Amino acid sequence: MNLHQFRFVQEAARRNLNLTETAKALFTSQPGVSKAILELEEELGIDIFSRHGKRLRRITEPGLEVLKSVEIIMREVNNLKRIGEEYSKQDTGTLSIATTHTQARYVLPGPVAQLRRQLPQVRVSLHQGTPEQVARMLLDDSADVGLATESLAQIPELVTLPCYEWQHVLVLPADHRLAAEDHISLEQLATEPLVTYHPTFTGRTRIDRAFAGRQLTPQIVLEAIDSDVIKTYVRLGMGVGIVAEMAVREDPVGGDLVSRPLGHLFGQNVTRIAFKRGAYLRNYVYAFAELLSDRLNRSLLERAMGGEASDYGL
Repeated sequence: MNLHQFRFVQEAARRNLNLTETAKALFTSQPGVSKAILELEEELGIDIFSRHGKRLRRITEPGLEVLKSVEIIMREVNNLKRIGEEYSKQDTGTLSIATTHTQARYVLPGPVAQLRRQLPQVRVSLHQGTPEQVARMLLDDSADVGLATESLAQIPELVTLPCYEWQHVLVLPADHRLAAEDHISLEQLATEPLVTYHPTFTGRTRIDRAFAGRQLTPQIVLEAIDSDVIKTYVRLGMGVGIVAEMAVREDPVGGDLVSRPLGHLFGQNVTRIAFKRGAYLRNYVYAFAELLSDRLNRSLLERAMGGEASDYGL
């Protein structure tokens, strides 16, 4: 019984029992993966997977229990590596952050720059993706920290904390008829061509829910993941845009466009910081979290990682 066997079993489950993809992901051969899994099953005296010929078909009931133990073992192995790095390198290493475009573009530059000034030996690696990809990078130990608005709190393998709140704003040409309105309604927005975020990004679910609740169908003419792209197409006259307020606060729209708050229509969104449950956090991860939001500190994060309270008092 060895770590290679555990890693092969874990990756096979993650790759939907596709041994070809498993072998590619682990930079080894498919026969080698099959042999290692069979040897582990023989040693344990159970079938982890049921098979049809050489193909894996499903995870067996005892196999599910084995996978739970394997997850714990591999997580603790990663923790041991991180402990070694923590005490051998002190405040050096690479902080890997998984996040969406909006967070990377408008929220992270300040905290990342501050971290580099405080801890110049720490390198920063930014990985951008969908909220689902952010979660997967955390679960796969490809990232230390995740930051996104959508869906992270719904994943039980992650510990998440509210980081900050924000609202949507409308961006539109300065001469548009709605620019003179103080209190824009959903009914008014429903008559306009809208340029906004893709459904998996930046609080889009709140927008869809608000229209559906009033039985209105928005005329969405373009969806994007990038606030700058949305503003560009508004400038081209494609429609009015709905973006996150930080996209206007950190990068003012200028004289040709104006912005109007939409919090009264779509409510407050919460961006959350996330970590893999049970992960060992290095000193610079705590330092980064404290720079990211004045609501976060090391004591709070340690309590959260220990699972002491729901939503941790925030």
